[in-house]
Amino acid sequence: MWEYSYGPNKVGYLIGSLAKDSINRKLAKALVQLAPPELEMSEISFKDLPLYSYDYDVDFPPVARAFKDAIASVEAVLFVTPEYNRSIPGGLKNAIDWASRPYGKNSFARKPSAVIGTSPGTIGTAVAQQSLRSVLSFCNSPQMNAPEAYIQFTPGLITDRGEVTVESTEQFLRNYMDDTVLQVVHQNS
Repeated sequence: MWEYSYGPNKVGYLIGSLAKDSINRKLAKALVQLAPPELEMSEISFKDLPLYSYDYDVDFPPVARAFKDAIASVEAVLFVTPEYNRSIPGGLKNAIDWASRPYGKNSFARKPSAVIGTSPGTIGTAVAQQSLRSVLSFCNSPQMNAPEAYIQFTPGLITDRGEVTVESTEQFLRNYMDDTVLQVVHQNS
């Protein structure tokens, strides 16, 4: 494991699936447990956001203001997303729209981001991640481009408590979180 001389760094994470038993929620739980102590991880929920419309730009609802404030309060954002119809879930896109609006008040601008996800399919969430990276690029969010992490979820890979049962996957995810520290520190220095 790497030795760091800096921290803690606040990282907010968004789970793209709103499902209570989402495999991406299990992955997020595992990532929080595997994160080095230099990362202070906190979930940023978007489940209560209404559908975005520019009509709200003049008077953001309190739930949207709280969401934007939560994004602003962290030094980086980790997206843990499933793949729906070869893209990201609509709820996640809606959350990004809220945080990046109104024009000129983009909460993601210059805020480092990382993307990961899991799916039962053999390519994991590769296509959704490309879609999400495109959106984040437009939002001017510097991205951690390597390592890429397309996790094929198999039954029992991650327990409900967030324990990874395959040693090589656990080590990969631990290294991914170590690289997240380096990305956050590099972008914020």
